[in-house]
Amino acid sequence: MDFISIRLITVDVDRLAAFYASLAQTDAVRPTPDFAEIRTPRGTIAIAHARTVPFLTPAPNGSVIVEFLAADVDAVFRRLTGAAPAGGPDVVQEPTTMPWGNRSLLLRDPDGNLVNVFTPVTPAAIAKFA
Repeated sequence: MDFISIRLITVDVDRLAAFYASLAQTDAVRPTPDFAEIRTPRGTIAIAHARTVPFLTPAPNGSVIVEFLAADVDAVFRRLTGAAPAGGPDVVQEPTTMPWGNRSLLLRDPDGNLVNVFTPVTPAAIAKFA
């Protein structure tokens, strides 16, 4: 079995797709107005409108963090906050080196879900993602 994607359910596909496409610095693939994919070399974030899965209620998820591996998390932080208007990203934690060896930036996406952008910085963490 191979992990392929995670799907976020929202009432505003345009807004969420724009956030993740900007973060990943790629274009969103939009086969329909109710669905988008942000494809990266390691996996895909799928974004679907709530009407595609009517038994789910879109809400911020308090137990899942969407994670992105970045070459330089500090550069990502500067890019996201340096040129951002007053309504820029909701930064929960500025880049911080964690005990397990990753330098981590925590954000909230427009729906309130946590997003971790990280760069391995210790030899062990770098080896893990080599």
